[in-house]
Amino acid sequence: MLAKLFSYTLIGIDATPVEVEVDASFSSMPKTVLVGLAEAAVKESTHRVERAIVNSGYRRPTDRVVINLAPADLKKDASGFDLPIAIGLLIASGQVSVDRPGNFALVGELALTGETRPVKGILSMALQAVAEGRDGLLVPTANASEAAVVEGLNVYPVGSLAEAVGFLSGQVDRDPESVDLDEVFAQNSHTEEDFVDVKGQDYAKRALLIAASGSHNLLMIGPPGTGKTLLAKRLPTILPPLTPAESLETTRIYSVMGLLRPGQALMAVRPFRPPHHSVSDAGLVGGGSPPQPGEISLAHKGVLFLDEMPEFNRKTLEVLRQPLEEGRVTISRALRSSTFPADFILVAAMNPCPCGYRSDPRRACSCSPPQVEKYLSKISGPLLDRIDLHVEVPAVPFTQLSEMPPGPPSSELRAQVLAARERQARRFGSSQPHHHGTTVNGRMTPRQVRTFCKLKPDAQNILKAAMEELGLSARAHDKVLRVARTIADLEGSDEILPQHIAEAVGYRSLDRSVWI
Repeated sequence: MLAKLFSYTLIGIDATPVEVEVDASFSSMPKTVLVGLAEAAVKESTHRVERAIVNSGYRRPTDRVVINLAPADLKKDASGFDLPIAIGLLIASGQVSVDRPGNFALVGELALTGETRPVKGILSMALQAVAEGRDGLLVPTANASEAAVVEGLNVYPVGSLAEAVGFLSGQVDRDPESVDLDEVFAQNSHTEEDFVDVKGQDYAKRALLIAASGSHNLLMIGPPGTGKTLLAKRLPTILPPLTPAESLETTRIYSVMGLLRPGQALMAVRPFRPPHHSVSDAGLVGGGSPPQPGEISLAHKGVLFLDEMPEFNRKTLEVLRQPLEEGRVTISRALRSSTFPADFILVAAMNPCPCGYRSDPRRACSCSPPQVEKYLSKISGPLLDRIDLHVEVPAVPFTQLSEMPPGPPSSELRAQVLAARERQARRFGSSQPHHHGTTVNGRMTPRQVRTFCKLKPDAQNILKAAMEELGLSARAHDKVLRVARTIADLEGSDEILPQHIAEAVGYRSLDRSVWI
């Protein structure tokens, strides 16, 4: 007898449909064969499935069994085929008849006892099931809330093989899982960090406010212990809250990597990823075989923080250049290429020299000019050009630390960011033919820069003088205009005024003064 069921495998962060065909035919020598380009973990599943069937009270098939995972040319690497294979075996051996109508898909790993175990990437599978128009998706109980956030799909949690059989044969009735998205966001959107903890550093705070308002990249330079990491960690707290669509995009990546907490349905807080400087190219941008997302994709819609930037391998830093421009990364292999989203704000921090005290008035720097030059040359000019704001973070005097009142809370700064973002959304929304999905100043195309960043002669003169004096590239010229546009939006101005250009240029001059 032949049984046919539907399941999914993951390629990168996308789910691909797989047909699970199980054929049992009489043979004097019982043998189970698994075909269809299955990886080792899938091949081993036949032993798990046999014991799960026996321990669930069913009979182990004593026939010749052929299990085919189609399409045959697609590599299958997941443990989620246990449940469809087990049910296929029971149907093919005549032990179970499926009465419940409907084209259900099944995913789940089985324990030897027959209980279900969670699998990675359920969210992508649920999205694919909706795209295919499936009636329902059977998933392990631990994955149910994650899959149920997808609208237009009935998700049925099953705790064991016996439960799944009972449901499909119509003996057990069960309601689909439901999730209250508002409640999920309310419960998980609280963070401990707040800008109220940071004393002093008003210049750096202003730069972070601009970075959050226009989605600009930022580099902080200063001696050790001045609060660079403290400031960077608080940037997500002033970014706009995640929208449900952004949350789905980000959660999908975390789901595939198995990084969601048990029972966590969605990411409600923007991600903050601080990779260590020993990270490899593949660890940072993604890679491997099959390709997996890297840190820049885990920071999608959030913040990627590179502390001690010159300590990173120069080659590793250079691979950031394309994702910073495009908001995604494509990893090509011989058979197929995978594209992962990587729309993040880059925040980098570094010391001004190897010992860290070159700009500190209280400590003498012990580095020679060649050492400083070698240290700074690890960050290339093209990468620096892609960072919009360069800010010096000086040491805070003791009197400021002890006597200064607390700074403005994150909620106050976030209100300013939201107002500036609203202005940007209205502006780009009204230019629909040239829209291309841009919603923030930091992602403007060169054509949009020419359209929305027109300058009066007095502002134009300031920019021209700065270009000549600092030797800025054409890319840096556009960056200055984008930052000036954001500063104007923060102040509620439709026009870019001379003071906006002057402030934006101030955030570019540091790379020239330090890199001399």
